Amino acid sequence: MFTVLVHLNGVTTEVDRVDPAWLLPEAREIFWVDIDEPEEVERRLLTDVFHFHELAVEDALAEVHHPKVEPYGDMLYLILHGIVAGKKNQGFVTHDVDFFLGRNYLVTVRHEPSPSIEAERSICARHSNVLAEGPVSVLHRIVDAIVDNYRPEADALENRLDGIEKTVFSEANRNPLRDILSLKGDIASLRRVVLPQRDAIGRLARREFPQISEMMSYRFRDVYDHLVRLTDEATFLQDRVTGLIDAHLATQSNRLNQVMKVLTVISTIFMPLTVLTGMFGMNVTLLEFPGGPTAQFWWIVGIMTLISAGMLWMFRRLEWL
Repeated sequence: MFTVLVHLNGVTTEVDRVDPAWLLPEAREIFWVDIDEPEEVERRLLTDVFHFHELAVEDALAEVHHPKVEPYGDMLYLILHGIVAGKKNQGFVTHDVDFFLGRNYLVTVRHEPSPSIEAERSICARHSNVLAEGPVSVLHRIVDAIVDNYRPEADALENRLDGIEKTVFSEANRNPLRDILSLKGDIASLRRVVLPQRDAIGRLARREFPQISEMMSYRFRDVYDHLVRLTDEATFLQDRVTGLIDAHLATQSNRLNQVMKVLTVISTIFMPLTVLTGMFGMNVTLLEFPGGPTAQFWWIVGIMTLISAGMLWMFRRLEWL
């Protein structure tokens, strides 16, 4: 399925096909073709009408590809990743958005819904002056919107990290390791996408391609600055998560040491008590304490209490407790 917006003589209209005459050097039309979930019809449009390079078409029809920018003669091919929130407000998912930029046209190819493209398409349909600025301007507006959509997701990752940090340091009985590893994966995904995307936009900002004018390079430079900040934040979040894992493991180790200390003290106290009760439980004649047979039990209980109290006093003095 595809949508075509064409601008001519100050008017932007939506049509149902691409006229090959629009691709001639003298054509005055400016048009944008948005392809959603491409099939065989859209493939023929890219190959038979636009005559794009077969490698670029294969990349565009593939659902997963890394961000990059490549020139093919007079056409510029760009892959970026859009972002949308995941289910239950946990994490996010990214999807490829492919751009074919020519003298008077822009072709976008996507396999998933893109709020940035859909919003920009609505704006172009309502305001003729937007498409009149040229395909590079439309490309910039879409790319800027895609990058802006990363900000809420990056803030959501930071909020999740703050919540997990509170759990690690305040709720000792809860094990947040699953949440930490899930967050670490999301941050790694963000960094893995943003880094090559930053490099691709940086090439547009440096005017490595003749399709990008000096004025438009300034706009792409602003987008590049946003991606640089996102990259730095992703790196910082990744470092925080690594430190959080170390803190969690240290906390668990400390709790285990405390438990082992208590169990060791209990075992140490009961060792002499076990020896004492074992001796008086033997079927042999032992020394009797004053008070007769009735008082023997209480003598043994008293000795055991003194031994326990003395050992606890010694442990406290040695600062083992």
